[in-house]
Amino acid sequence: MWTARLKWYAFLGLVLFVLALDAVRTALYPTQLDTSGRLLLDGFVLTGGIFLLGLLFAFLQRQEEILERQNAELFALHHAALDLGGELGLQALLQKIVDGARELVGARYGALSVIDREGKIEAFVTSGISEEARQRIGPAPSGKGLLGVVLRHGQHLRLAALGTDPRAAGFPPGHPPMGSLLAVPISSRSPFLGNLYLADKHSGEPFDQADEDSLVRFATQAANAIDAVHAHERLRAVAIEEERLRLAREMHDGVAQILASVNARAQAIREHLRGERLSEAIALLDRLAADARGVHAEVREGILALRATASTSGISGTLREYLDDWQDQTGIRVEGTLDEQIRLLPESEVQVLRIAQEALANVRKHSGAAAVRLHWFLESGLATLEVVDDGRGFDSQRPAHDGRPRFGLLTMRERAQSVDGSIEIQTSPGGGTAVRLRVPVGRGAQLAARRTA
Repeated sequence: MWTARLKWYAFLGLVLFVLALDAVRTALYPTQLDTSGRLLLDGFVLTGGIFLLGLLFAFLQRQEEILERQNAELFALHHAALDLGGELGLQALLQKIVDGARELVGARYGALSVIDREGKIEAFVTSGISEEARQRIGPAPSGKGLLGVVLRHGQHLRLAALGTDPRAAGFPPGHPPMGSLLAVPISSRSPFLGNLYLADKHSGEPFDQADEDSLVRFATQAANAIDAVHAHERLRAVAIEEERLRLAREMHDGVAQILASVNARAQAIREHLRGERLSEAIALLDRLAADARGVHAEVREGILALRATASTSGISGTLREYLDDWQDQTGIRVEGTLDEQIRLLPESEVQVLRIAQEALANVRKHSGAAAVRLHWFLESGLATLEVVDDGRGFDSQRPAHDGRPRFGLLTMRERAQSVDGSIEIQTSPGGGTAVRLRVPVGRGAQLAARRTA
């Protein structure tokens, strides 16, 4: 729009310039040229000016097309960069890459092949082809023809006509006809290896060098996004493994210890019965029944803890549901105030939830409390969890009454440190126990960057 308007302004300006030039010449040299000579000279000047303006506007139009292409490329690269911080799975990300590349260059068809270590195509993602057309084509390509060419870093493939390349193997029945082709590799640092293909521009023209350069830059951004997804999956696998180790240790320190005690008491009861020491056997049976009740409570609490996961309502909703179930199961009165607005990274929410569960488990097993208060609030930019009971408390400088280390407290500290948090435990004999956890709220980007590195 602005270019067309500028052309009219330039043409009018040129006409005015010729008229002004003619007026000045007439004033200075009134008898130099007759009317026909003046008109001929003015026409020559006007024609030359129009020619020069045409060259100028052709250059401006070309620059405008380049700017539009660059804007479209930057827009597509911007969307690709947004996927770096997303929670997309690899398959969804590959589909976005193909769609974005096709839109960027203005291609009718797009595809992305994922290549295994042996050079065979293990996955093939398409864009611009309907599901019905995919069904008519049949199974995904196996790696023959041009699709079997594994492009390495720096290698590109640009053909004005597919059939002219000796490596072309033709199309299967039902495949839509395709003419021009542009292909570049996606060279990532992860084990991923793949090629990005585009076919047939909407304009009908073959792909040019500018299209190739745009696709190469887009493929670089796509490789970064794929690397980010692989890094996220590795971190997730590590987090799952760490959680399994923690759960295994907690079971060993809890249920396994009680079962070992049950086994020892059972053997002692057998010896008492052989010696006809019934009173001692009955006393041990009472303690054995108490141990069995402890195991039962431990297992039920463990199942309840594993069932509790961060819901769509956030950590506050999950804690509220868990507190209701825990109160019904243990009979200990619970008072809670939960800030619904606090949001953390999913991994941080999981650790906060597990620390709350461990603190409540300690209340049930050791405190003898009748009531417990749990508060979840924001203080000085820190998400703060407080679990306070009215139980018997303990001397934190001494080991537990059974002589074993307090592994539950150690586990809570490890969980807090894993999300850059801190934990504080205040207690005294007869004064109850208060557990305070503080987790930074704005730590997501920094922690993710450090773990990826």
